Amino acid sequence: MTAKDVVFSKLSSWGTGPRKFFRKELLPVLADLRLAIVLLLAIAIFSISGTVIEQGQSAAFYQANYPEDPALFGFLTWKVLLFIGLDHVYRTWWFLSILILFGSSLTACTFTRQLPTLKSAQRWQYYEQEKQFKNLALSAEVKNVSLDHLKQTLESRRYLVFQEGNKLYARRGIIGRIGPIIVHASMLIILAGSIVGSMTGFIAQELVPSGKIFGIQNIIDAGPFSESQMPQDWAVKVNRFWIDYTPDGTIDQFYSDLSVVDREGQERDRQTIHVNKPLRYDGITFYQADWGIAGVKVRINRSPVLQLPMAQLDTGGKGRIWGTWVPTKTDLSEGVSLLAKDLQGTVLIYDNDGQLVSTVREGMSLDINGVTLYVDEVVGSTGLQIKADPGIPIVYAGFGLLMISVLMSYVSHSQIWGLQQGDRLYIGGKTNRAKVAFEREVVALLDQIESEQTIS
Repeated sequence: MTAKDVVFSKLSSWGTGPRKFFRKELLPVLADLRLAIVLLLAIAIFSISGTVIEQGQSAAFYQANYPEDPALFGFLTWKVLLFIGLDHVYRTWWFLSILILFGSSLTACTFTRQLPTLKSAQRWQYYEQEKQFKNLALSAEVKNVSLDHLKQTLESRRYLVFQEGNKLYARRGIIGRIGPIIVHASMLIILAGSIVGSMTGFIAQELVPSGKIFGIQNIIDAGPFSESQMPQDWAVKVNRFWIDYTPDGTIDQFYSDLSVVDREGQERDRQTIHVNKPLRYDGITFYQADWGIAGVKVRINRSPVLQLPMAQLDTGGKGRIWGTWVPTKTDLSEGVSLLAKDLQGTVLIYDNDGQLVSTVREGMSLDINGVTLYVDEVVGSTGLQIKADPGIPIVYAGFGLLMISVLMSYVSHSQIWGLQQGDRLYIGGKTNRAKVAFEREVVALLDQIESEQTIS
């Protein structure tokens, strides 16, 4: 043996070693049903936790809602939650690893069990001896019935029939063997869509005053490759935001009139959104999620219109109120405070001593501190939740295929053999499900061919 032969021999043995380990050791473990069940339960549990625990919030939010004393369930504090990554479950490396491992388990099961089962169902052979029929759970022997008659009867019952001499084989419902394979394929598609969404999607929140053009900046959760989904040549303008109120003063619905504009300010699309009716554009969805008061437009005597920002005040959990301060002297020595709690146009005015001076509505004026204060408009701001998830179409396609494949899996794969020996006809069959119904069908089949043979 030459040195070259020795080298190639070692390379060959090195290559077969990993393959042998994979086929003999690793593949059976991946294809184990118990492993798949454990992984599926883990995915379900962590998915539920991602639904129950608010995702993508600030550290202060979790500190306030998941304190160390008392800890939720005795152990779940904000430190544990952030350390494990339960604030962004679907993007953690361990959750994605579970998805990949579950997908590997499904793939291994498909190739080691489902595909061989399908191939076995497609392979068949004629029964040539009487004793072969006795091994079937369902078999019978009839006299004075021809094999041709049996063939015609089976074909009328939508069986695919093969005949060779005095032997016959028929089958129906091979799609039932294909169904489980497509079930696995559809689940793999769903997993792939989930991973794509986790890696490339993002969630953002913006609070935008009416009349402003904004880009997506306040991203609260994003995958490592989400940059590709960000708008490159367009932005969104909030033309107007308003709230419809019920007669008793409670909020009925939020509305935002939004326009998608390009770099030159040309409008590409325009829609009015509200809760449960988002704006979808270029793979990004804008949901109506919140609201606020951005500012108030005022005039002092004959001054131009001034839009003063209003800030949300701390009320100790007793409702939401926004306020601002308006100077009534040029040296800022005197002024009034303006408070508003909604967009119905009512503004409360307080003096420097904190005493309520008056209540005015939009379009009204008030003489105070030697000036005339006009309140023109309370400007609202829309709270938008912005989401991009390129994996959603893939997930929907997977679920659609899953529903079809589950129906396919319920189709019974039935097989019938026949053997003609003189005036005796041996008939036997088996099925993989609905065995009682199949037994009744075979009995009805025998009754049919015997009655038809008697008549003829």
